[in-house]
Amino acid sequence: MVPVMSTVTEPAPTASVRKGHRADLIAVGLAMFVVAAAIAVGLHYNRPGSGVVIYAFAPPLFGLWSPHVGPGTVAAVVLALVVVTKGPSLAARLRWRPLLALGYVAALAWTFSLAMIDGWTRGFTGRLTTEHEYLHEVPGITDIPRMLAEFSSRILDYQPNSWTTHVSGHPPGATLVFVWLDRLGLHGGAWASTFVVLVGCLVVVAVPVTLSALGRQDAARTVLPFAVLTPGAIWIGVSADGLFAGVTATGIALLALAARRRILALPAGLLLGFGLFLSYGLVLLGLIALAVVALTRQWRILLLAALGVAAVVAAFALTGFWWLDGYHLVVERYYQGIATLRPYSYWVWADVAAVLIALGPAVIAGTRRTGAEFLAGPRRSFRDPVTLIVAAAVLTIAFADLSGLSKAEVERIWLPFEVWLLPAVALLPSLRRRWWLAAQAATALVVNHLVLTSW
Repeated sequence: MVPVMSTVTEPAPTASVRKGHRADLIAVGLAMFVVAAAIAVGLHYNRPGSGVVIYAFAPPLFGLWSPHVGPGTVAAVVLALVVVTKGPSLAARLRWRPLLALGYVAALAWTFSLAMIDGWTRGFTGRLTTEHEYLHEVPGITDIPRMLAEFSSRILDYQPNSWTTHVSGHPPGATLVFVWLDRLGLHGGAWASTFVVLVGCLVVVAVPVTLSALGRQDAARTVLPFAVLTPGAIWIGVSADGLFAGVTATGIALLALAARRRILALPAGLLLGFGLFLSYGLVLLGLIALAVVALTRQWRILLLAALGVAAVVAAFALTGFWWLDGYHLVVERYYQGIATLRPYSYWVWADVAAVLIALGPAVIAGTRRTGAEFLAGPRRSFRDPVTLIVAAAVLTIAFADLSGLSKAEVERIWLPFEVWLLPAVALLPSLRRRWWLAAQAATALVVNHLVLTSW
């Protein structure tokens, strides 16, 4: 049944609503202060003679200060205006499946437009072809079983056959994706970047589908336009972490859908299991998966999903790659490079600043409201898909941050975690959602035009 838009004028905001809005603005203001402090301290460290190396030249983001416009500028601005003005009303009245399809197409257009602000080569086709990236190794991988069997032995640096930076820093599943694309005849950076964006934009479908499957279709419809215009789209187009976000978000969505169709728990486990072999840090997504299962109250689906995960782990183990061995070697490799120089005392909070930029003001305000909901009614909050999933995502990012295993570049590395904070926008008052949506778009446009992002 198609919901009908009400024509009744909404009542004027009450004192409590106005107070909540002031608190939202204060939260955003504090976030901006953290970002400004990270910029100021980072620029100070980047001065010659400071004695501190942070290896981030547009702190707290990994990139270069480079104000610019490009072929995607006009398209990105127009798309932002269309989604801000039409998105919330379309999300409220369209039938569910056409809405998801429209949201996905809009996300593709938005992400590609942002990438094209940097230009066709610099912003899209060349992103995954540098000497540090996966495609650099693809031509040399002619025997996949041998590659998997030898993978761990080539993780450490300073040996003749060491893997390049991104290949060594991730389990072999990430490299396999690009090898498989090449074997299918989809050679080069254009095909690789296209595939990453196509999969990465699935988060725009997966997050609302998860909320809807858990009984909050109202929240799902609210979240969808915000998922389209997320500033995180800057790094979905193009970094492999966008691919990781799309794969794992789809896995969690299938896990939520398994509450009604239990058989879906197995493919959910297969996707989440493969996620473990895309990036070691994605093991932390187990918190969000557990939150989803807890909300369904059907623990049998967790067993089926675990079987799917175990099947993937076993498949890689049989080929000669053991996840724990790879993880320990990656930690060792991590401290062979610039991680030794980058100060934890700066990045432990500057990483948070980078995440705040990637989330945008609306998600920050919504997350503040999530905290307020937990303080006001903890029992109710644990039963609400919006608040529990957002809380799980906050904990996931906190654990990742405190680990010290990601100093800088987390605006892209933590994309698979960041997308699960998007449900927080459902807590924003409906009267102001378009303004918050506009703030999301403005954040993405400003950042993409001021900073030439790397990776």
